[in-house]
Amino acid sequence: MLFVISGPSGCGKSTLVRQVMSRVAGVDFSISHTTRKRRDSEQDKKDYYFISRAEFEELIKEDRFAEWAKVHGYYYGTSKREIETKAGKKDLLLDIDVQGAQQLKKKYKKAVFVFILPPVYKELKARLEKRGDVSRKAIEKRLATAKKEIRAYHGFDYIVINDDLETAVEELASVVLSQRCELDARQKEIVSILQSFSEE
Repeated sequence: MLFVISGPSGCGKSTLVRQVMSRVAGVDFSISHTTRKRRDSEQDKKDYYFISRAEFEELIKEDRFAEWAKVHGYYYGTSKREIETKAGKKDLLLDIDVQGAQQLKKKYKKAVFVFILPPVYKELKARLEKRGDVSRKAIEKRLATAKKEIRAYHGFDYIVINDDLETAVEELASVVLSQRCELDARQKEIVSILQSFSEE
């Protein structure tokens, strides 16, 4: 199952995804490509594929992306290969921006879309300022974008309000686990169980 986790910059998407991956078995992370600089806390090929603008634009020309967008002056995108390679083996979590999520919604009808909301605007602003890795101008730009992106929530299947981290992690993990119990997801197991009843 494909889970698309989205929301405005600073809402805590990455933190929630990391926490869920550490607690729920059978979950993998979709690594996106980006042209922005790597933060000190990030690793290439683990958090993102950090590539040049020229490389990214070449991948666009070759139609290698399932979705891509220019956000805050940088390119971000999810390769088709990343989804095709990983989604068939485990539940796959995508941590992407709102533009990318809207693109994927048109292509992956069976994917589950989760929108992460900050509790209030002031909290989102505080989180962005606390990061310390972007300029004041960049923060203002992200906040302006957030005011527009926040209204996209109605296009998602689930809403997680990231006020208390522990609660938000539990809610996101619950979304993943509940999807595994849907009828379609359990068909193979059901058939096996029914066969065992007919053997007696």
